Amino acid sequence: MSLKGSAAIVGIAEMAPQKKPEGKTSLGIIAQMAREAIADAGLEKGQIDGLLTAASLSDFAMLWPSAVVEYLHLKPRYFDQVELGGASSAAMVWRAAAAIEAGMCETVLCVIGDTWDSRLFMENPPPFPATEAEFDAPYGLAGANPGYALIAQRHMHEFGTKAEQLAKVAVDQRTNACANPLALFGDKPITIDDVLSSRMIAEPLHLLEIVSPATGGGAFIVTRADLARRGRNRPVYLLGAGEAGEHSSVTRAPSITHSLVKPASERAFRMAGITPDQVDFVQPYDCYTITVLVTLEDAGFCKKGEGGPFVAEHDLTWRGDLPCNTHGGQLSFGQPGIAGGMSHVIEGVRQLMGRGGERQIADASLGYVNGNGGIMAEQCSLILGLEP
Repeated sequence: MSLKGSAAIVGIAEMAPQKKPEGKTSLGIIAQMAREAIADAGLEKGQIDGLLTAASLSDFAMLWPSAVVEYLHLKPRYFDQVELGGASSAAMVWRAAAAIEAGMCETVLCVIGDTWDSRLFMENPPPFPATEAEFDAPYGLAGANPGYALIAQRHMHEFGTKAEQLAKVAVDQRTNACANPLALFGDKPITIDDVLSSRMIAEPLHLLEIVSPATGGGAFIVTRADLARRGRNRPVYLLGAGEAGEHSSVTRAPSITHSLVKPASERAFRMAGITPDQVDFVQPYDCYTITVLVTLEDAGFCKKGEGGPFVAEHDLTWRGDLPCNTHGGQLSFGQPGIAGGMSHVIEGVRQLMGRGGERQIADASLGYVNGNGGIMAEQCSLILGLEP
């Protein structure tokens, strides 16, 4: 069975990331995003009969979908929680389409909100899985920074990747953020020297190569293709989707430079019936600069090991020959916790709807989006387009 063209995204909403919660709660953000996305789609709340959500890092609890349904006064025929880390939002797109195709519902609200308070996070950090707590954390692999630093170090060793090449990713995405009024770090462009002179956090990754946590959220509405064509906005169809998983800890990965982006992307492109050279932009998850580089390689935009020269030679800004994370990516847009990956989906939809404002890509009709959970562990790739 193929989901190609069976459903489309018809409405979006996104909150500008904030460094301080200022009294906001994840449920409050969810309510705001839900209201705005439903209005953007030109729908009424009563037309929503499906819900997909994810529990925030601060409010993780059982029965979270029921809590959201109760808070929003919804009566869904289908509802669920998606927990694939940063891949959760991308994963919601095809799950919504599959539920619609199965006749479980017609119109699905996909929504996430998260709050960030560094003090509370340090007092009550999320627990490690058992094997990581026993075998990884005691030896320094505590949190994401050292895991992604290992990937970057190994990529440099195997393929000769340069620090300047990784820094170029952050520079181009900051240029995109400067054209995005919602971006947390959209007020000042940066240079490669700025990146390389920023504080070293986990060698070889510098401060400006690592996401900055924030409070925020977003939502999108997925509906049946025939209903989408009657809507207010230009529908953005799901053309292809693929997922892959194999490990949790990076130390259990067969290779830390070859990722599960490859099988996930291959499945997505195969379902869509297109190849990487046909897309107009890419929105790859970018918790670190190395994440973008590995994703571009494994998704087929360049050969394995050639990601460094590839990003150095190509213009990744919204004006360039391969627009990449045109909203600024999480590196410059901000990472609102579990809602971080939502920004990539929403930006892909925004570009295809022709609502990119100053950073609009001319004649964009096909886009690639990737969600990444954990340390290159959970992968979900999407192909979105204007024609079903």
